[in-house]
Amino acid sequence: MQAIVAVDSNWAIGNKGQLLVSIPADQKDNFRKRTLDRTIIYGRKTLETFPQKIVLPKRRNIILSTRPDFEVRNAEIAHSRDEALRLVDGVDPDDVFIIGGASVYREFLPDCNRCIVTFIDRAYEADAYFPNLDEMDDWEMTDESDEQVYFDLTYTYRIYERKA
Repeated sequence: MQAIVAVDSNWAIGNKGQLLVSIPADQKDNFRKRTLDRTIIYGRKTLETFPQKIVLPKRRNIILSTRPDFEVRNAEIAHSRDEALRLVDGVDPDDVFIIGGASVYREFLPDCNRCIVTFIDRAYEADAYFPNLDEMDDWEMTDESDEQVYFDLTYTYRIYERKA
């Protein structure tokens, strides 16, 4: 499995239920291109940040929710990590992406072998964080793109891989 995430310089990912910043090229050329026609796993609160709270098209959407009666059109609902893992049993792990939020990332990070990180060179006010992979002994950055620019923001795409 892989995680895909955009973080600021403090590994923050959100504030008050919203993304810290929206970078169109990151969403279109990185996130969309990588996850299209693949399986994405995310939490109910992440779904609520999507436009009109509609699942992402052309992907298999698995949404985690502890609410027993929670239903979403065009999505599968898992009520636990184990249930979500059962739903993707037999699927190529490279075709399964964890896309948030913070608690879902933390819960599934042990199952991931790769993290695709958009690293934004700025610190934002935040209340949700991704684990800092630079401080974890079992992860290493294996690739980093050239610096990208969006208005006054600079960012890079980083690939982290779990050490063997």
